[in-house]
Amino acid sequence: MKNFALIGASGYIAPRHMKAIKETNNNLSVCYDINDSVGIIDSISPYSEFFTEFERFYDFSHSLKRSDETRLDYVSICSPNYLHHSHITSALRLGCDVICEKPLVPTIEQLNDLLLVEKETGKKVFNILQLRHHQAILDLKAKVRAADSDDKHEVELTYITSRGKWYMESWKGDPRKSFGVATNIGVHFFDMLHFIFGKLERNDLHFMNNDKASGYLEYEKARVRWFLSIDANDLPTSVVGKQPTYRSITCDGQEIEFSGGFTDLHTISYQEILAGRGYGIQDARHCVETVNVIRNGKVNIGCPSEVHHFVEGKI
Repeated sequence: MKNFALIGASGYIAPRHMKAIKETNNNLSVCYDINDSVGIIDSISPYSEFFTEFERFYDFSHSLKRSDETRLDYVSICSPNYLHHSHITSALRLGCDVICEKPLVPTIEQLNDLLLVEKETGKKVFNILQLRHHQAILDLKAKVRAADSDDKHEVELTYITSRGKWYMESWKGDPRKSFGVATNIGVHFFDMLHFIFGKLERNDLHFMNNDKASGYLEYEKARVRWFLSIDANDLPTSVVGKQPTYRSITCDGQEIEFSGGFTDLHTISYQEILAGRGYGIQDARHCVETVNVIRNGKVNIGCPSEVHHFVEGKI
């Protein structure tokens, strides 16, 4: 049994980490969040210590090192994106391995710094890249590999996840903290595309504002038109009034069904990490590079046929 700490315990994704820690038969020793709406802990790990001040959390976590029985083995991080680097390096210096939500960090400079701190501490950082464990994605990757063709697949990625007015008032709506919509809701899709279709060769931005972004990516094995949005007005009429989210990936005109199978992916990710097969810093490099270019890019429309149909008329 390993001892875990959790940073960002009141966040949206934190319960999946709590559940994964419990389902892998490990112990959630201590949690931290500046917000105290963490009643979910009672149903998963009611005896966990909890702090709302980082200094007290860190001091308590450090004191646990005095006993082999209580010392922390892992720190899981679910805090806002802009705090990931600081929380990861703090956890490494506590003598713990780290499991961090995506995006791992926003820039290549911070990614390289994490490699240095790993070397200094002898501990490891693992990124939750859960779509790499989704069976539909694994099946598509195997199909692409088996085709063994020089031809590139035609892919369209559409993801609309409606968010209310609260979103723009939260850290997620502040690009200095979330790094924008393409990073916050898109980074795991960009990792998935790289995982399936190989090295990225082109990255063109077609449209971006506070609530949506679109562009064109060309990989070794695919040409991808993508569209991401948090605006409910972008939902297709077929789902309006029925569901707040629309997720679609087509490959050569065929829909890839992966709307289900998400609930256990964090537990699978933890199982793989604990078995020594986790995805580390270098595995995250490709998607960090991709969103960094998108975030800092200028609109560049190379060819009208490369534009996603959801943004036709907007550019």
